[in-house]
Amino acid sequence: MKPESTGKSIALAALYFLFGTIITTWFIARKAWLYDSVELMILSGSIAGAKWAIQLLAALILLRAQRWVFIKNIGLVCLIGSAALLIYYFLPERWGFNTLVISVACSVLIMIFLYYRAVKQSALSMYWFWSWIVCLLIAITLQLTVVFDVI
Repeated sequence: MKPESTGKSIALAALYFLFGTIITTWFIARKAWLYDSVELMILSGSIAGAKWAIQLLAALILLRAQRWVFIKNIGLVCLIGSAALLIYYFLPERWGFNTLVISVACSVLIMIFLYYRAVKQSALSMYWFWSWIVCLLIAITLQLTVVFDVI
C-alpha cells in the first residue's frame, strides 16, 4: 500500500467513525425516554461503541498490510449502520416502540451485509466477519439484559 493511500485510509476511517459516533450518540440521546437512567443511556452507547473498538484494536494488533484499508472499510460500515438508524424518523409514529425495533433491526441487517462485504474487499479471512458477529451478538444480549432488562 502506498503511503498516500494509507494516509487517505486513515483519514477516511477517522471521519467515518467520528460521524457514525455522532449520529449514534444523537440518536440515543433523542430516545432518552427509553432508558431508566442517564447511566443506562451512556451504557447503551458504550456497548454499541465497544463492538467497534474491539474490532479496531484487533485490526491494529493483528493486521499488517491491509490494516488501514480494513479499518476504513469497517468505518464506513459503522457510518452507514448509524445512518440507517434514522429510518426511525420515516416510519409512522403510530407504530410506537415497533418503529424503534424496525429501525434498529434494519441498521443491524445492513451492517451485517456491509461488514461481510468489507471483509471480502479487504481480502481477509472470514474469521473477521464471524468475530464481529460474535461481538454483535454479545452487544445485543447486553443491551437486552443489562440496559433494557427485557431478557
